[in-house]
Amino acid sequence: MAEEKEEKKAFVVRDRRLFTEEGEPRSEAESPEEKAESSRPQSPPGDSEANGRESADAGAEAQAGQMPPLPEVSFATFVLSLNSEALLHLGMIANPATGKQEKNLPLAKYTIDTLGMLEEKTRGNLSDDEAAMLKNILFDLRMIYVRENT
Repeated sequence: MAEEKEEKKAFVVRDRRLFTEEGEPRSEAESPEEKAESSRPQSPPGDSEANGRESADAGAEAQAGQMPPLPEVSFATFVLSLNSEALLHLGMIANPATGKQEKNLPLAKYTIDTLGMLEEKTRGNLSDDEAAMLKNILFDLRMIYVRENT
């Protein structure tokens, strides 16, 4: 019966915004509960609540300027990112969010058509290497799309 009387809270909502509703900065002092929670050991890796916290912490780190450096912005990196997106939609690579291979052929076709439009609009303005890369990527993606669509 003691177990029945003891109720466990499913979750606790805490307002962690930096400003009050009036726009005033909140004091940085944590309540004793928050201090105890922050000193609590992390849950095992399989715990979904811990995984949610870890991804939230990763997002906070990225916003705090601790994100790994991004590749140089260039035509090649742009085309390669569209290639990765098309391969993802064709089910050739796993979705990084779910870890599963998922097919979405209409989105794959849209991305391939976008690359085709890019090839048409940039014709004559690309270096030989850039034009060859785009041509080869488009050929490969179109062949995979035809194979997956039949």
